[in-house]
Amino acid sequence: MTEAAYHYAVGRRKAAVARVRLYPGSGHITVNGKSVGEYFGGRPVHNANITEPLRLTGTAERFDVTVRVLGGGVSGQADAIRHGIARALTRVDEELRPTLKRAKLLTRDARVKERKKVGLKRARKAPQYTKR
Repeated sequence: MTEAAYHYAVGRRKAAVARVRLYPGSGHITVNGKSVGEYFGGRPVHNANITEPLRLTGTAERFDVTVRVLGGGVSGQADAIRHGIARALTRVDEELRPTLKRAKLLTRDARVKERKKVGLKRARKAPQYTKR
C-alpha cells in the first residue's frame, strides 16, 4: 500500500470547525491561505495554542500544516485547529496518542454558549427585582 500524500482530520471547538491536512515538510502552518501570524493578528497566545500538539510530540519540523477553518470566533478557531492537528498526528503515528491524550488534546471540548431562556435577559441573568 502506498503512503498517503497527506493526513487529514477535523477539529472542533464551540462553533468553529477546522479541516486539517498534514503534509511532509518543514513546519509551515497555513490557515485559510495565510500564515498563522497573519490570520490571528500576531497574537502569540493563539500561535502557541496551535503549535502545542506539534511541540509536545516533537514533530514541529516534520510537517507542513494546511488548515481550512470556518465558524466561531478567534479563540474557538485556534482551539479547533489545535484539536484537528492532534487528531491528524494520531493518524500519522498511533504511538503519539498517549502523549496527546495525557495533555488532553484529543478530547473535544464540549463547552458551548448556553441558550437564552424565556423571561430572562441572558441564559441565567434575571431581570432586576423591584419590590415597589
